[in-house]
Formats: sequence, structure tokens, C-alpha cells
Amino acid sequence: MESETPLLDELEKGRWPSFVKEIKRAAKKNKAALDLLRVEELSYKDKITHWKHGGIVGVTGYGGGVIGRYCDKPEEYPEVAAFHTFRVNHPAGWFYKTEALRKICDIWEKYGSGMTNFHGSTGDIILLGAKTENLQPCFNELTEAGFDLGGSGSGLRTISGCVGPARCEWATIDTLDITYDLTMEFQDEIHRPRWPYKFKIKISGCPNDCVAAIARADFTIIGTWRDSIRIDQEAVREYVKNGFDIETVVRKCPTEAISWDEKNKVLNFVPEDCTRCMHCINKMPKAIRPGTEGGATILVGGKAPILKGAYLSWVIVPFMKMEPPYSEVKSLLRKIWDWWDEHGRTRERLAELIERLSFARFLKDMGLPVQPQMVFRPRSNPYVFFRR
Repeated sequence: MESETPLLDELEKGRWPSFVKEIKRAAKKNKAALDLLRVEELSYKDKITHWKHGGIVGVTGYGGGVIGRYCDKPEEYPEVAAFHTFRVNHPAGWFYKTEALRKICDIWEKYGSGMTNFHGSTGDIILLGAKTENLQPCFNELTEAGFDLGGSGSGLRTISGCVGPARCEWATIDTLDITYDLTMEFQDEIHRPRWPYKFKIKISGCPNDCVAAIARADFTIIGTWRDSIRIDQEAVREYVKNGFDIETVVRKCPTEAISWDEKNKVLNFVPEDCTRCMHCINKMPKAIRPGTEGGATILVGGKAPILKGAYLSWVIVPFMKMEPPYSEVKSLLRKIWDWWDEHGRTRERLAELIERLSFARFLKDMGLPVQPQMVFRPRSNPYVFFRR
């Protein structure tokens, strides 16, 4: 029997798992998934999208969390005439019990297409494809199961952070608690979009930045330490004795803060030159550890390309203590939002506004002192590829 989707079928032949294969599996149980395949095939054939994407479809009391999506050929594909997307607020660190996952899947098979995306670029649980009449009952059951909607539209997107101290020994801040606390604090900002554009907060527990917060968030919190790294010289000597090339650490220290004394077998370190890049710690985890006075570096301005290209975040506070109730960071956030709301143009991200009005103006209006760590856009494009 001839396939209805010959163009999409080509995507299944590559090396990597294909979304086509997964949608085909869903189509065996759900007519909407089958119509979705047909619409996608038509889009490939016509080389234009047949989706009207964007806008917010609200549920009672919420202005965000459900993204409206409509097909421009509803008569031909009635099962996907409306194919709205739910953004469900994920738990901090993305930890689930199996019971919770089963609840979500049961609800989604009842009201939606059955297709999911764990997790979307914002971090949410993404439920793809619900009819308009199913939005409210689906939301009601998700709420009864203990889940809330995440952010969408021109408001605060769902806050996300790495697993932090739950599974990582390098975390210098409690990313899970910060994520939960900020999420509870800023419910209005998440559920009722009212800003010039979207705003993202991401939190990494250490400078390894496993959630890539520096490239993906308008407001970035990255765990660091104020004091010096801890060096176990005996463990360093053990590394060297076992054939470890200590020069791979020394040569790649970006500020030459580390040097190896071959004669005395000592790893020398200049604390004031350290930029806390974590390279030496990652290479010699048994010998070098972060300092004990934990806190965070605060950055702003990361974004993917929409209007003016991709930006990496830049530092605005080199070190901030991060202890409950996190009053300092909340106060700074509110100040930034007021400034952005006052001066930002429609669909202008924070980084673009700072670029338009100047970084100096931003720092002055925020009352932040200029410091050496504030390198304005140390690299403007995060899409850097290394070749051998």
C-alpha cells in the first residue's frame, strides 16, 4: 500500500530518532496524530506552513500557558483544525514520580492527541494538540492532579534550573529551592502576560552551567564561590604520579592563575586571578574543589535569535549570596522589570533594550556599580563550532 506521507517518510531514514516515527505510533490510537502527519506532509509538499501559530488561548483565570494553534485547512483535516499546545509547569530539577507521569499521560490521552515533548526549550512539559472545547476540562484535571500551567506569551516563562545539590557535588547554590521559591513568588508574572515580550530565568548550580543559562535566559543565576578553590596537594601529586599531564590544567587556565612547581611537586595558585571557570576542577575532581563560601553570579541578556540575533548573557552582579527568602535577587528582578516595562518596545527583549539605551544607562538606573567582571558581550554569538 502506497504511503500517504512519502516526504515525511524520508526523515525516518537518517541516523537519528525521528519525530515522524513517534507521530506514526501515536496515529495508531489517535486520529488527530494521523491528521497531523497529513498536514505536515502537505506543508513539505507546498513548502509553506499550514499552521496559524501564536497567540494565547486562555483558561479561566489564566492569560498564559496554552498556545493557540490552528490549521488553515480545517475542512480537509478536521481532527487538527485546532491543535493547541499546553505548557505545564515542570517540577524543579525535573524530578518526577512514576505515578505523576502516569497521571499526566492519562489526562492527556483523554483530552488531547497523546503526544508530548519532555521538555520544551523553556523547560515545561509540552502537551501537543488539544481541541478548543477540551482546554478547560483538561486544565481542571491537571490542576486536580497537582500540576499548574507554565508561562507563555509576553510574560515570565517557566523558571528552570539544573538538578543542583540533589545530584551534583559542584552545586554552590540550592537551585531546586531557588526555582521553586521564585516560581511561587512570581505566579502573576507567569500566568498573566503583560510585558513588552517574554522573559526567561534560568539557574545553574555551578559555572559548568549545565542548563546553558548563559545563552538562554534574560536573567541568569549561576552558582559560584567568593573565596578560593580548595586544593589537596597530596591528591594533585597522586594525579601526576599516575601519569596525569598536569600541564593540560596549567596551560588551559584562562588567566594563568595556576602553575606547577615541578621541583617541589606543588600546584601554585593565585586566588585573585581566578575567574572560576571550573576547568581545573573538572580535570582534577579528586584534588580541586570549589570554595566554601557559595553564592551566585547574576547575568542578564541571553537570548536566541529573533529580531537582532543571538546574545550571550553578561555579568551585572559578580557575587550575590543566595539564601532564603532570596530578597536581594527578587528586588533586582522587580527593578529590572519596571525599567524594561517603562522603556521597552513591543517584542523587544531586555538585551535589545540595553543595547539600544546602553549598558551604562542600565547600570546607572539599576544602581549597580561598574566592576571589572562586567564585560559587555564577551562573545556575541553562542553558536561557535570548534574544528580539529
